[in-house]
Amino acid sequence: MRTCHLLLSVSFLTLAIPSGAMAQTVATGPVAADPANEIVVTGTRTPGRSRLETASPVDVLSSEALRAQGTSELGQALANVAPSIDFPRSAAVDGTDSVRPATLRGLSPDQTLVLVNGIRGHSSALLNTNGSVGRGSAAFDLNTIPTIALDRVEVLRDGASAQYGSDAIAGVINLRLREASEGGGGTVSYGQYVTSVEPARSEYERRDGKTVNVAVWQGMRLGSDGFLTLSADYLDRGFTSRGDLDRRVNPARVTSRFGDPEVEQVSLFGNFGAPFAGDWDVYGFAGYQFRDSTGAAFPRLANNVNNVASIYPDGFRPMINVRSDDVNSALGLRGPVGDWDLDLSVSWGRNQLRFRTLDSINSTYGAASPTDFRDGKLAYDQLVTGADASRLYELGGGDTLNVAAGLEYRRESFEITQGQVESYARGPLGGNTALGSGAQGFQGFSPANVVDVSRDNVSAYLDLEAQLGRLLIGVAARGESYSDFGETATGKVSARYDFTDSFALRGAASTGFRAPSLQQSFYTLTQPQVAAAPGGGVTIVDTGTFPATSPVAVALGGQPLDPEKSFNLSAGAVFRSGGFNLSIDAYRIKVRDQLALSDNLGTGVNATPQITALLAPFNVSAARFFVNGIRSTTRGIDVVANYRLPTDAAGRFDFTLAGNLNEVELTEVPTGTGTITVPALFGQQRIVGLERGTPRVKVSGQTNWELDGFGALVRATYYGSVTQPAPTPANYAYTGKHVIVDLEARAPLFGQAELAVGANNLFDVYPDFVPETNAINYNNGGTAFPYYSPFGFNGRYLYARINLDW
Repeated sequence: MRTCHLLLSVSFLTLAIPSGAMAQTVATGPVAADPANEIVVTGTRTPGRSRLETASPVDVLSSEALRAQGTSELGQALANVAPSIDFPRSAAVDGTDSVRPATLRGLSPDQTLVLVNGIRGHSSALLNTNGSVGRGSAAFDLNTIPTIALDRVEVLRDGASAQYGSDAIAGVINLRLREASEGGGGTVSYGQYVTSVEPARSEYERRDGKTVNVAVWQGMRLGSDGFLTLSADYLDRGFTSRGDLDRRVNPARVTSRFGDPEVEQVSLFGNFGAPFAGDWDVYGFAGYQFRDSTGAAFPRLANNVNNVASIYPDGFRPMINVRSDDVNSALGLRGPVGDWDLDLSVSWGRNQLRFRTLDSINSTYGAASPTDFRDGKLAYDQLVTGADASRLYELGGGDTLNVAAGLEYRRESFEITQGQVESYARGPLGGNTALGSGAQGFQGFSPANVVDVSRDNVSAYLDLEAQLGRLLIGVAARGESYSDFGETATGKVSARYDFTDSFALRGAASTGFRAPSLQQSFYTLTQPQVAAAPGGGVTIVDTGTFPATSPVAVALGGQPLDPEKSFNLSAGAVFRSGGFNLSIDAYRIKVRDQLALSDNLGTGVNATPQITALLAPFNVSAARFFVNGIRSTTRGIDVVANYRLPTDAAGRFDFTLAGNLNEVELTEVPTGTGTITVPALFGQQRIVGLERGTPRVKVSGQTNWELDGFGALVRATYYGSVTQPAPTPANYAYTGKHVIVDLEARAPLFGQAELAVGANNLFDVYPDFVPETNAINYNNGGTAFPYYSPFGFNGRYLYARINLDW
């Protein structure tokens, strides 16, 4: 009942306050174009349909909106302007510090399909195995696409597996690249965090996270009627540290580096289109990004059993370095064949992650141990070829029927390459079982972890959309065949009725699916994990991640993985009048056979003698693997409104209010079916992480103003409390309910230049700190704030930016 009251409150508030962004546009910078003229290509294959005319809600986020912020990260920029998207800034969770996933409507990051220019993008090679939001997912890395290369982003907030294939359970994010045959522009920005940090046991000032970002784009004519748009982006970002006093040392001091990693990154992108032959066009894009990111693991004190005093007399803090090489590319031809429009395309993408552990040690080698380790690498690549055909039939009287059909072939590959021997092996002192295996902080991949696997997929779809007077009806069906788990079929029915030119009702029902990723099926590695110590406090436990069909997993209850399946229902209304538009969309998403990473079996309630004996031959103290069997229901409502007010004397105003209320409930969880008893295969800690790991309420209101080259933006975002789980409820951490205010002012410099100065988190708001009595989540001050926080835990960020146009 309380949720219903919240929904009604937000709905009435939206109607009462002029605002701006809908299941339509979220404008966060220079005032966007008239919504009626914004044509979308996501969620509909009918040409010329605007985002206010679709049967399912579509946000259109302009490039100006994404760049008129203090952040250089696309994932963070999207979360700032789209309330249904969250981008937690996880820390102290190994590779996920560097490759952070985003969520849509509180669902898993891999349940949102990401397209680049309408073509399926590839996921990251990284599998999120630690305790972050999105644990167990391998998702598209939004930060591999620089915002300078984008014209806009279209977010379809509805199930769309029947239209686009696997992963589109929560919806679709379509990254539309800039298309320009002339002109250019760029930005140069500098910023840093200027903040007062107040964790449980201390208070101190920080000036860190210094960030330099330089980005340029240039449009060029290709032939007589073609275009080539080139973009480049350079980022240099310093690390942040928000730990608390470590009471294990005397005098007490901050020993951890809990915060954002240090990053240096270069991104290059090109997008082109040109006439090819007759009425045919050739098009394509290519992008490459190199990212060098270094985050910190937990510190090991001088008296730690895994320290070697002759190397580190004062202890050590391992650093985890991730070097990412990411490629996106596509080439296509499109043109008419008779009365049909044909589109042929091939795309290839690859993500490779090379891991190193720095400033560390393999204690089983004693004083002969290296201090820097090459840990091996992960690689994922995807080849997609597609053929799409469409035709618009005129039925008379203004009625139309758009018919679209297509075929797609996809091949995916996943590799794990071993690291140097010392990164994973037990050395001459390995007989001492008190010593951990491999490099401390991040253990390298061993020969037993090496995999090189691939699979094929063939799919076909039919998509019909009929406009019959004021009634819009859509029907889509899709069949897919995978080489590893077989066939599946999905469908979608959508409808919209415009009662007047100003008011319409819309709704959809669809089934969806998500195939288990190759990473989920084959990833294997042993890593040290923080766990509750038997006598209180925490300890480090070597934890192995195993494929679900491996002997150890089968004995503990593992079974071959099946695809996730969903059933989506949505219903909403659209109202528009003059400069005002409003959409309200309610949804319910049921998922069965949902995939998740099991509990760490061998710790806590799962530390039974039978499990311990089973794991002993594998040199691990705990194990985990992927399981199906979760059933969940996600319910919510999106309310988005925009009011554009041009005035002669005071300039142009753009008011926006957007809110998402979302509730995830797990109705069934898997239990052990192996040869030995497992007390909690998927326990309460994992349930809470899925149900309460993202905010149930997120509401954002903003005002943007422009006059004679001057401008200002103020945005306030309310975040409901998020729970960061632990093995016991007593050790849960809560972010609390907070409002974050962002402010930016802009003024002309000279010619086509503009100066912008601003503050993200103007009032220096932090999530609630973790009490020092919280043994797990506090970690002796090592993690002083919940890293589940949807707005991070870095405090106030001040920045200046110069925008250039030519």
